[in-house]
Amino acid sequence: MYYTSVVTTDTEAIQSIIALHLGGQNIEADVTYSKGNFYKKGIIPPKHKFDLFPQTEDTIRANATSLPLENNSLMSIMFDPPFLATTGKSLCINNNSNKINKRFSVFPSEKDLHSFYVKAMKEQYRVLKENGVLIFKCQDKVSSGKQYMSHVFIIQEAQKIGFYVKDLIILIAKQRIIADWQRANQKHVRKYHSYYIIMEKNNKKIEYI
Repeated sequence: MYYTSVVTTDTEAIQSIIALHLGGQNIEADVTYSKGNFYKKGIIPPKHKFDLFPQTEDTIRANATSLPLENNSLMSIMFDPPFLATTGKSLCINNNSNKINKRFSVFPSEKDLHSFYVKAMKEQYRVLKENGVLIFKCQDKVSSGKQYMSHVFIIQEAQKIGFYVKDLIILIAKQRIIADWQRANQKHVRKYHSYYIIMEKNNKKIEYI
């Protein structure tokens, strides 16, 4: 099997991560488990399942920034957090506008969202053993006319925390939910991809200059 940096399904991405970065071992914990959709096509579910709003009976209620786990206790964590921030009126309108915002959790501002990312990564760093792996799924976006390169921010903050960013996988989406107002007011290319950032808890440092 030969693994590539661009995939078309979550299953492909996770299989390559397990093979290349987890030594063939299952993911130990998912801290934003939801309904466990990652694990419905041949991926074995993690032993530890957490979510702020549990959707399954075996999921423990917990915030990704405060996990009921001991220091240095896990070798791998999956983290697929929200990527939306808005206080828009469309959240309260009963029609088809802002379908994505209604379907997933949202934060009140971009600063709140990115602060959550940093706090969660610090917590996951605490929980991971030496050389443990954090799998962070994320997505760039445009919000209020501004471009947010979230994957760049996440990588920079992960390195500050102490992670070594080991690999990056690009997931190409076959389709995206697009609201009517987005079609009428487009000013940036529509994003049809997201990222899996694979980072390790170790002291490896990369110097570019």
